[in-house]
Amino acid sequence: MPPTAMQAARTPDPRSGQPGSREPKPGERNALGAEPSAYLRQHAGNPVHWQPFGDAAFASAASRDVPVFLSIGYAACHWCHVMARESFEDQATADYLNGHFVAVKVDREERPDVDAVYMAATQAISGEGGWPMSVFLTPEGRAFHAGTYFPPRPMPGRPSFRQVLEAVHEAWAERRGAVEENARSLAQNMGQVQLAAVVDVSRPPEPLDAGLLPAAVRSLARSEDPDGGGFGTAPKFPPSAVLEFLVRHAAVPSDTAEEAREMAGRTLAAMARSALFDQLDGGFARYSVTRDWSVPHFEKMLYDNAQLLRVYVHWIRLGGTAGFPATEAADVAARTADWMLRALGLPDGGLASSLDADTVVDGEHHEGASYLWTPGELERVLGADDAAAVAWMMNVGARGTVSELGSPLHPGRALDGDEARLWLDVMPRLREARSRRPQPARDEKVVAGWNGLAVAALAEAGAVLDRPDLMAAAGGIAGYLERVHWRPDAVKPASGELVRVSHAGAARGIGGLLEDYAFCAEGFLALYSATGSPRWYMLAEAVIQAACTRFVDGGHLADSAGESAQVVNAQGGKPGLDFFDDATPSGAAAFSGALLSYAALSGSGEHRTMAGNILLLLPPLATRAPRVAGWLLATAQAALSGPLEAAVVGPVGPERDALHRALLLSPSPGLVVAAGEAEAADGGKPAEVPLLRQRPAGPGGAPLVYVCRGMVCDRPVATVAAALERVSSARR
Repeated sequence: MPPTAMQAARTPDPRSGQPGSREPKPGERNALGAEPSAYLRQHAGNPVHWQPFGDAAFASAASRDVPVFLSIGYAACHWCHVMARESFEDQATADYLNGHFVAVKVDREERPDVDAVYMAATQAISGEGGWPMSVFLTPEGRAFHAGTYFPPRPMPGRPSFRQVLEAVHEAWAERRGAVEENARSLAQNMGQVQLAAVVDVSRPPEPLDAGLLPAAVRSLARSEDPDGGGFGTAPKFPPSAVLEFLVRHAAVPSDTAEEAREMAGRTLAAMARSALFDQLDGGFARYSVTRDWSVPHFEKMLYDNAQLLRVYVHWIRLGGTAGFPATEAADVAARTADWMLRALGLPDGGLASSLDADTVVDGEHHEGASYLWTPGELERVLGADDAAAVAWMMNVGARGTVSELGSPLHPGRALDGDEARLWLDVMPRLREARSRRPQPARDEKVVAGWNGLAVAALAEAGAVLDRPDLMAAAGGIAGYLERVHWRPDAVKPASGELVRVSHAGAARGIGGLLEDYAFCAEGFLALYSATGSPRWYMLAEAVIQAACTRFVDGGHLADSAGESAQVVNAQGGKPGLDFFDDATPSGAAAFSGALLSYAALSGSGEHRTMAGNILLLLPPLATRAPRVAGWLLATAQAALSGPLEAAVVGPVGPERDALHRALLLSPSPGLVVAAGEAEAADGGKPAEVPLLRQRPAGPGGAPLVYVCRGMVCDRPVATVAAALERVSSARR
């Protein structure tokens, strides 16, 4: 019998019999073929009678008196493919699963609310987490046993999948009462944890202790890997939110600013020069299985690349150094932005979610096959001399580091001048040769929040790299979100609903979660600051107002609006709020950041109060767990350094553009920039962005910059040097 919850199921229940012995009805066959999710469609041909997550599947479990087997994964997941091949495509395993369970498949990227609650249950039950996630539920949705990947045959310390299925069925049939009591107890405990995470956003905020941020830097330093870059040991994930905090902290004079700069620089350099970064085509892989980032897990996710693009752009604004010059960061940022648009761009205007970790070659899945090289392959493309030099320079040996298919190209260090010239010369030939190989599949669903992250990153990259094409791309993606994902309220146009996912230009499924609203608002505000177009400010305002209505109830903040009764049941009937960063910033942290920026532009004390109260989640995490509180720390740095408001007013033209661009290049973490025409002196229509109101231009309509705090401004200045001096002195 599997461990944990199953071991506690000792008492037979007189109601138990032998449920689940009949054959499923025709309507209970595999129902994933019509699902738009690429991950669900990957399993549409399995002999398992998969159902999508929803009331119908749980009602079927109740009517059959069987548990639900919930399998959660995502399209680019390597081990999801492995378990599918070993177990879900096996007829005998499928027959047993179909006969004794209702099998439900979930795309975690479409339903992170489902993923989050059952991941918490899986970690509580098994002590581990990851994907594929395998969870056994009562027909009400409460978890009672869970794990991750189960092999087809027993391994040391891990039972086979068939053994797990048989043990769970036996416990359900013979000890039902104890199983259901364990499920209720786990749900109740999870609900108590969620209650501890409630945020009262209605009370006046307490002052944030500025000493938390240097303490967090020192705590991060204790877990840093100064040789390999990053934090902890293998496997290593890009610590995007933590890097954002460190870059922001380094921009403000303090005793720990230089330490923050050094840590950020070491990690940014190590990742950029490693196999985590695709040295040929750009873009970052999901994580590395080695400490030195030399063997990546090859899936490429939009959310990773959007976050990392923004961090590298902010490193450029900071001025680089710490062994990683701004010029090198600019190359990485440009290639990452170009890869995002080229590889993930969709005809309708949004960005796809990911590229698969595996490549299918001759009908077989091979991890990273598109990206691997052997010395012989290099020689066939480059000739003997160049191939030998590139193999040595890019760590391609006779024995593949990933598989017999070879090794990824990566220098693991900065290239010297001759090496850099050789690499620039051979890259086009290697790219062309690689393009002829089978390529990984693309998951083409558009996730609102991840596209919001991309809007912010591309808008800021366009400004800092002086790339109008990137700015235009950010506007195109924002337009897609407005057109496809945003449903304005017919009665209150300033509000509405955001839909989380779209496929082929059509939104479907659940409403957006807190993270979707927060990331989209953040993206629209960044795009407004970069372009000065009030359209994006007004859209961000509507999204924030809608989020406050949807996710704040009685002064409490939640990650979702209770999309599924089963999810609510699984967490003890309480709304959940997860304030830990994962692959993306937590919804609470991201919402706090968006509220802070919006309050700086709008002058809203209410929204500033809400942001401050969410930041009160930070004190217990800052020194104990800073690696899962990176975005809270980054937002706290912005709050303590500002918010600093800069209003650029005057007619469109080179002079205003120069002032505007100089402010966008400032590394000040608390700076929020607005740009627009000065209000008419005759009392005409006020500016749509409150920060620009009652800010007249100079003599003859000359552009001016007003640097403000809380809408209270210093005397305006007319030159770039004076504007930057004001910002610099204000952030000290």
